[in-house]
Amino acid sequence: MWGKVLDWFGFGAHGHDHDRHDRDGHDHGGHGHDRYGPHGHTHGVIDATIATTDRGIWAIKWSFAILAITAALQIVVVIASGSVALFADTIHNIADATTAIPLWIAFVLARRKPTRTFTYGLGRVEDLAGIIIVLIILASALVAGYEAVNRLFNPRPVQFLGWLAAAGVIGFLGNEAVAVFRIRVGRQINSAALIADGYHARTDGLTSLAVVAGAVGVWLGYPLADPIIGLIITVAIFGIVWQSARSVLTRMLDGVEPGLVGEIHHAAEHVAGIEKVTDARARWLGHKLHVEVEIAVGK
Repeated sequence: MWGKVLDWFGFGAHGHDHDRHDRDGHDHGGHGHDRYGPHGHTHGVIDATIATTDRGIWAIKWSFAILAITAALQIVVVIASGSVALFADTIHNIADATTAIPLWIAFVLARRKPTRTFTYGLGRVEDLAGIIIVLIILASALVAGYEAVNRLFNPRPVQFLGWLAAAGVIGFLGNEAVAVFRIRVGRQINSAALIADGYHARTDGLTSLAVVAGAVGVWLGYPLADPIIGLIITVAIFGIVWQSARSVLTRMLDGVEPGLVGEIHHAAEHVAGIEKVTDARARWLGHKLHVEVEIAVGK
């Protein structure tokens, strides 16, 4: 019976918990399975965790390199132009590149095998990385906001407006490239931290375009356009903090996507021989979905 249930979920003939009988003569049992991607399941002899974390590390490496180059180019223009809007965008790009470090460490640790102490492995470390990322983004927002407010009360001239606009475009292109990497790979391996960081990078791209708008405003004779754009970027960063924190904390509190438990019920109920699905629970361990199902079957 359990072979059919496990095959239905793509788990193969291994990895299930023990069966048990209740006083009414029905069989009940629980099992776990790993679910990768919207429609894929793991099976076979290859450890899918290693494969998916390899893809995660690949995305992290490339996004770190792209953002590091983007931030380096922008720093040069910040020094030359004195733009607080570009400063806010640059410091956030630096923070975004820095977030690659805890994610990278998390993916490497997630490859370790379960032990007698950590029987589910170290998948949860990915959630801790998500919290660190949120704190880094929050810190960058506070620094950028402080500089923008200070510039409003202590205005300074902004120079090299053409280079300033070009730096904004570079920031947009760099962040969009990183967003594509992180969101695509994050969805493939079901990593909340990586997906959240990808959307964060995409919003960064839009804020980089705001730098271009600030340069145009200064060129048209509105010098306060630069610090105002800096404040707008700061508000956008705080929005990212809220969105990312909600996503990561949901995973940490064992929250799952709406409708997922219903999908599990539906799949189990269509296995021949199962009379009733009495309970189903699911939670994420890093980018692995662990599912427990209790069923009732005839004697």
